[in-house]
Amino acid sequence: MENVPACHQKKKFDFLLWGSLSGVAILYLLHWQLGSMIAGTHWLVVLSETVFELMNTVWWGILIGILMVAVLSKIPREFVMAILGEGGGFKGILRATLGGVLLDLCSHGILMVGAKLYERGASTGQVMAFLIASPWNSFSLTLILIALIGIPWTLGFIFLSMAIAIVTGMVFDRLVSSGILPSNPNTVEIDNDFMFWQSAKAGIMRTTYNWSFFKNMSITGIKESRMVLKWIFFGLILAGLVRAFVDTASFETYFGPTLAGLGLTVLVATIMEVCSEGSTPIAADILTRAKSPGNSFAFLMTGVSTDYTEILILKDATKSWKVALFLPLITLPQVMGIAWLINTLA
Repeated sequence: MENVPACHQKKKFDFLLWGSLSGVAILYLLHWQLGSMIAGTHWLVVLSETVFELMNTVWWGILIGILMVAVLSKIPREFVMAILGEGGGFKGILRATLGGVLLDLCSHGILMVGAKLYERGASTGQVMAFLIASPWNSFSLTLILIALIGIPWTLGFIFLSMAIAIVTGMVFDRLVSSGILPSNPNTVEIDNDFMFWQSAKAGIMRTTYNWSFFKNMSITGIKESRMVLKWIFFGLILAGLVRAFVDTASFETYFGPTLAGLGLTVLVATIMEVCSEGSTPIAADILTRAKSPGNSFAFLMTGVSTDYTEILILKDATKSWKVALFLPLITLPQVMGIAWLINTLA
């Protein structure tokens, strides 16, 4: 049989992407009609309302995430790694952690950037540290959390989350170096003579900033974000289904500072796909109403370490289920242990 040139091969239709996108679009539009047609407690009303609210919450994070992916696609990998530092070391993990804390993106937008960093050569440990530190530690959400639970608890949560991110990043890089986990095939060796600022200035001067440049960059950002977008849209629909058929309000009375309450908190956070903006008020309510600061911290962190959207995206980005599933395996014991200690000492 004659070989078909690659340029003439049909691209495989992405049913998950277009199906999830269509579902989100339909449910979003249905929100305007269902409220006046059927009872507000009907599962379809709750489903469409959830998708409507979550999309209104995360759209900016998705757009900024696409923008960041587009920008990163134009930056040579040597520059990305020069900023993050070489993988496999404490400094590289610390830089990735600080980058995750300072980058003002929600958990959905940050996934796009994390996947792109892996493609640009960041070590597995750096990507994990970046993702764990970033979802609710953005500047805007820090201010919201301060308003809800106060400065001491907020700073304590940030410090502890950074500690988990650093430890997890170091463990991942150690597992990669020992051969237990696969290494990043995109890793780039940085020349010792590489002059970052001089090379960056020369690259900026050589670039022509016209309509074609920005158009191509935007198209690239959208195309390279599709792997993440499909799981985000899928997660929004799944979150709507959970809220439609599971009365999450009833769980609040069981979020006490006990091992049972901590276990239930982790279970709910694992099942419920809540964006960083959505998890912050819930975590604050657990702290103030249930008097369970450890459970509040666990709710914030478990949504990161066991988030199914994040795990699926990591699997796609790293081409390894093993790497993706090691995320909850390594982080969850740390989160549970620290949360129990906080409840005990509080």
